[in-house]
Amino acid sequence: MAEISSFASQIQSSEPIFSNANFSELAVIEHLHHADLYSACDDEIPTIDYSLLFSDSPNQQLHALQCLRHACLEYGFFYLVNHSIPDGVFDNILNGVSDFFDQTTLNERRIYSKRSPSDRIRWELNSSTGENREYLKVVAHPQSHFPSNPSGFSKILEEYGKEMRRIVIELARAVSKSLGFEEHFVEKALELKSGFDVLAMNLYPPNAKSKGAVGLPQHTDPGFIITLVQDVNGGLQILSHKGNWINAYIPHHAILIQLGDQLEILTNGMYKSHIHRVIVDNNKVQRISVVGLHGPSLDRLINPNAKFVDEKHLKKYREMTFKEFLEVNGDDEVDVQSSLEQARLL
Repeated sequence: MAEISSFASQIQSSEPIFSNANFSELAVIEHLHHADLYSACDDEIPTIDYSLLFSDSPNQQLHALQCLRHACLEYGFFYLVNHSIPDGVFDNILNGVSDFFDQTTLNERRIYSKRSPSDRIRWELNSSTGENREYLKVVAHPQSHFPSNPSGFSKILEEYGKEMRRIVIELARAVSKSLGFEEHFVEKALELKSGFDVLAMNLYPPNAKSKGAVGLPQHTDPGFIITLVQDVNGGLQILSHKGNWINAYIPHHAILIQLGDQLEILTNGMYKSHIHRVIVDNNKVQRISVVGLHGPSLDRLINPNAKFVDEKHLKKYREMTFKEFLEVNGDDEVDVQSSLEQARLL
């Protein structure tokens, strides 16, 4: 059992270690089956000040950790601000992705179309009623695999991946404290230092060029957490605990953080991974997003920690390595597709 941090009793004073809500995202989707599936509201999304999570002031840090715990329990996603990544890193990655997706070099990108399960760089162009996007996926950690063109793009990806990974490791320590554990609990449990990270870069068309309303169908993502930055707002929607779709309007140079499947499994459903989707129906211009899927080590066995299992809270997920989790549906590792439903026991 992990050592309990000095913040534990204060952080947990107003929140139970287990969530009592009997929330089923699949049931919510079934309930919404006959509703307008593409509508969403503009409910507020929590904002977490990264700098305060590591403040020298005990009171500021405690308050920030309580806010983080609330965001993880009640939402499963939040905006991260004051994260210390220079603005130029965001500008470079978004401009670099835009250059990569230059329509005059479309045929050059086809060399990255799926060839084998061992691919570490993959490109795809989908235009159908169910999915409208062009994407590039690259393995960024523990070994990086980046395209050589356009010139300088690999260096941009390397810089972005390094900066984002630093934030992710620090967030793991803050999440550990928000759970009442010592700060290295999540990092060790998921072996994040050798974690398998994939960067997924997406180009979503304006509605005039799409074949349907859906840019990317509803899904959850594997990993510890998912980071997302974008060039323009519009289209990203997240399903809340309350069962309503929320539009994500990410503040300039902020990072949208979403909890991943493996954090849900580790906490036995306390901190939940959330369904999200991309709708292009109202897009007036193209939209670029850069998504980081930050996962455990591929060989790490992930199962609910004993702290979150007792007679009233039975084990909800089966034990699987991260590699097995990514491949159980016949997908490849670089596809980073969720198999959360296959991991459920209850």
